[in-house]
Amino acid sequence: MSLSEVSAALRARLPELGERMAVRIRAEVEAYADESLIPFASLRESCTANADQLLGRFALDAEPDVGPAERTGRLRAEQGVPLADTLHAYRIGFGYLWERLVDEARRHPEVTDAHLVAGSSEIWAQFGRYAEAVAAAYREASAELALRREARRSALVEALFTGALADRTTLWETARQLGLPERGPYAVVAAAVPDPGGEPLPGIEGALRQAGVPSAWRLLPDAQLGLLSLTHPDAESLIGRALRRRSARVGVSPRFDSLRDTPQALRFARLALAGLPGEGPGVARFDDSPLAMLVAAAPAEAARLVETVLGPVLGLPAPERARLLHTLGHWFTHGGVATETASGLFIHPNTVRYRLRRVEKLTGRSLSDPADLADLGAALHTLRLVPRPDGDAVNGNHLG
Repeated sequence: MSLSEVSAALRARLPELGERMAVRIRAEVEAYADESLIPFASLRESCTANADQLLGRFALDAEPDVGPAERTGRLRAEQGVPLADTLHAYRIGFGYLWERLVDEARRHPEVTDAHLVAGSSEIWAQFGRYAEAVAAAYREASAELALRREARRSALVEALFTGALADRTTLWETARQLGLPERGPYAVVAAAVPDPGGEPLPGIEGALRQAGVPSAWRLLPDAQLGLLSLTHPDAESLIGRALRRRSARVGVSPRFDSLRDTPQALRFARLALAGLPGEGPGVARFDDSPLAMLVAAAPAEAARLVETVLGPVLGLPAPERARLLHTLGHWFTHGGVATETASGLFIHPNTVRYRLRRVEKLTGRSLSDPADLADLGAALHTLRLVPRPDGDAVNGNHLG
């Protein structure tokens, strides 16, 4: 009797072999002991199919079909079984099958040690083929699952940002699926995308997760949006450091407690981003400058405010216009104290007072009248955020 005939004899007892192989694997591989993760019937079916192919290699001298191995690899990926455990189970299964081949061969003196040595070499060569098939199928399935999970996660985040999820139970379930707490406080972040397809905050979700701040993100053509939990006691400082390290232009919403308010928070975050002065990186919080947010929310109306309040100043020749705006801007910055303004501008306090009187005369507004002061401050702040086409700005180095 040759080794092929021994294999054929074992193949006749295939159901029993599959059952015992499954019992051995379940006893020796921890992940396989969980019936809810891998039902015994599924494990037995996999063991039987793989044993059938391998014994067929010896019994019929046929090239084995690695299809069962590929199916097992995909199934274990879907079940969430670690790849290392899956390959360990295959190693145990092959070892068990070889033990049975040797036991059966010992009953037949005509099967020599030379036959067994050749069989041993063959079976472990086949193990290599099967392991490669399992691993390749496992990784392919894992990649597909990751893409599906990411697509679903992205869709859930989008639904929160657009307000498509309004039911309380649905909101809580969505929070759990996104790994967010069911209650706030939360904040929304909006970062400008410098180039189409670019990611202004690369690695931000992982960095925040390591710091203990759960978040969920969505990349759009114009912005990268994030919904962040602020339940960590140092969440705001951790988030601030993570955002500044990435040198992006970022707007941050006020805190809010209900996921139902996510769309409004997104609007505030976008307004904060729009109100960020200059063109370089920076982080603007909506609550830090409500006036800037109003300007960003209504740019056309804000531009009209500038023309109404500062029109006569803006109509001056460029050098004089620049000096007056620059002085007025410094005066506001220094709390309306002429001496400190003069020190900051390296000019005499009387020069500051003269320029301020010129502003009052041109605009018809008094810097000592609270209502007029509010108008001038709002117009000046708007001019800082939305420079005019001719280059006017406030506190710019080219002015003064």
